[in-house]
Formats: sequence, C-alpha cells, structure tokens
Amino acid sequence: QVQLVESGGGLVPPGGSLRLSCKASGLTFNTYHIGWFRQSPGNEREFIAGIRGSSGGYSKHYADSVKGRFTVSRDNAEKTAYLQMNGLKAEDTAVYYCAADRQLILSSLRTPSQWDHWGQGTQVTVSS
Repeated sequence: QVQLVESGGGLVPPGGSLRLSCKASGLTFNTYHIGWFRQSPGNEREFIAGIRGSSGGYSKHYADSVKGRFTVSRDNAEKTAYLQMNGLKAEDTAVYYCAADRQLILSSLRTPSQWDHWGQGTQVTVSS
C-alpha cells in the first residue's frame, strides 16, 4: 500500500529555514502528483505547494502566501519530495502534511479532499 512519511519539522526562529522531506513507498513515484498542505489549530487544511507527476510535466504550483519563500522539488530515484522553506514567519506554524495522488487534475490540486494518500504530518513551529 501507499505510505508517505514526512520528516524535517522542528522549532525555528523567525526568518529561519527548514527542509521537509516526504518519503514515499508502495507506488510508482514518478507518476504521482505530490502536494504539501498545512493545518494549524482551528483552521482548515490548506494547500501550500504541489509538484505534479510525469503526466503533468513535473510542474510546480504554490499558494500565494508562500510564493517566493518556499520551493517544492522531488527526487524520483529516491521516491522523495521536498519542501524547502525559507524566511519562515510565525504564521507558518502548523502541522505540515504531504499528499500523493496519481490522477488528480490540475484544477483540483489545491483541494485536500481530492487527494488519495496522506502522510502523518510533521510539526513546524516558528518562534523566538
């Protein structure tokens, strides 16, 4: 079965950086779209970034709130996706999740309910 395992979260001061990893197993990784989402207490899960699979030309997509600060990438040989986060702010504090789906269409990329597979999440806390 498909499994996704996030890592790399932690406590970082404002302005700092973190790189999250999403290690996948049980799937033909290069054919899957990968999304990054986050959820903070009392808020809905929100789309942060996505990188499409081979059918989508590995195109990258970002939420306006993180554009220019976060970078999504993937290493198909390692079956791992990454989220490089720079210039972190207090409002970036949340649990971060990666998701995978093979047949998601572009217009559904930002909708959590459209993704089939999820990791367990990793906590990111931005605080001095």
